[in-house]
Amino acid sequence: MTTDDLSGMGPLDARLSRGGQRLRQADRTHPWVLDTAVVGLVFLMFCLPDLIHGGVDDGDSPRRFKLAFTHLPVAGMLAFQTGLVLPLLWRRRKPLVAFAAITAVFVLQWSLGAALRADVALFVALYSLALHGRLRQLTWACAAMAGAMALVAVRVSSVVSVGDALFFLLSTATAALALGLMVRIRRAQLAGLRERATQLEIERDQRSRLATATERTRVAREMHDIVGHNLSVIITLADAGAYAMDIAPERGKETLHLIGDTGRQALGELRRVLGVLREAGGGPPGGPELSPQPGIADIEALCTKVRTAGLEVVYRTSGDMDSLDSGVQLTAYRIVQEALTNTLKHTSTSTSTDSGTRVHLAILVEDSRLNIQVQDTGPATPAGPPNQEGHGLVGMRERAALYGGTVSAGPTGGGGWSVEAVLDLTPQGGAR
Repeated sequence: MTTDDLSGMGPLDARLSRGGQRLRQADRTHPWVLDTAVVGLVFLMFCLPDLIHGGVDDGDSPRRFKLAFTHLPVAGMLAFQTGLVLPLLWRRRKPLVAFAAITAVFVLQWSLGAALRADVALFVALYSLALHGRLRQLTWACAAMAGAMALVAVRVSSVVSVGDALFFLLSTATAALALGLMVRIRRAQLAGLRERATQLEIERDQRSRLATATERTRVAREMHDIVGHNLSVIITLADAGAYAMDIAPERGKETLHLIGDTGRQALGELRRVLGVLREAGGGPPGGPELSPQPGIADIEALCTKVRTAGLEVVYRTSGDMDSLDSGVQLTAYRIVQEALTNTLKHTSTSTSTDSGTRVHLAILVEDSRLNIQVQDTGPATPAGPPNQEGHGLVGMRERAALYGGTVSAGPTGGGGWSVEAVLDLTPQGGAR
């Protein structure tokens, strides 16, 4: 139980709970202190009166009690008291050994017909065995206890009937046993609750870390799509502008304007992503106005920007695009953006693209599926090193997987590169 758990309690309950916590902590640190205190308390309450008065059969007791019990000298009484009380020091560490030792002394004492107040140690030992010992040990311990109680009932039969004596003694033993089992069950329940609370805290931390990792992956994917695409366009335009400056200066000036527009667009998208992060992190209100996430309607503008970089893009759509939700549209936009970026990068680095590269882009809504097809006539070069997928293709597949879709990519038969994605438009609980 923590300080937060105590905040809902009353002042008295909170003080008692804190006191109990301090006692438990002290007992874990110095376990012998409590055991010694128990032995000392039993000695003061039950042994010392016998030593002072000479046993339970002296004083103002009726004559029949004095005749029923054997009078022990002080030395013998002290020896039996020591044998009964001292094993309680091990009642928690070795409860079975302590119970067996006390039972043996108890049986020997009553075989001699002596009665001592320290006999209460046998009930304390039974309680400790039920609380700290193994449950299978209780069967023979109860049998031994019943035999010892029967011996006492027989020895006092001249004073109390055997039935009455057995009823009283066995009831006391049953109460000690039941109390030990009750405390044991209660402690097991509390331990289970503490373990469950700890497990819930661990699961909560794991969910938090998983959510953080997922969000980082999403942001990294967004940043890759934004920065990668726009930098590819800027680099291609810059190379074209450097070439055009010597041939047609006015074309070079136009290229510089296009580079500026592309850079501003990239900066705006980055601000949008970072603004969303600040808003999610509890940033101050009144931040920059955020534009909506791009969708299929923005793909035409994307194609226009790619055309200015030198690619010929043929774009067509089929089906009801307006009925698609914003998440599907964003996924489709990012997949198309990544595919065009890859084409742009590889055609700009190829020496065989003087005649230009054509890209055929098609987005088709068919029943409960959305098909995205991007095929170019450029070099059939994969997006990453041999036998290794690039981050862009991995990102496309991760996006498609959110909607139960797949992405396939590879060279075409007549040269060039093809990317095809299929998204499942059936409503899913996990789609966002």
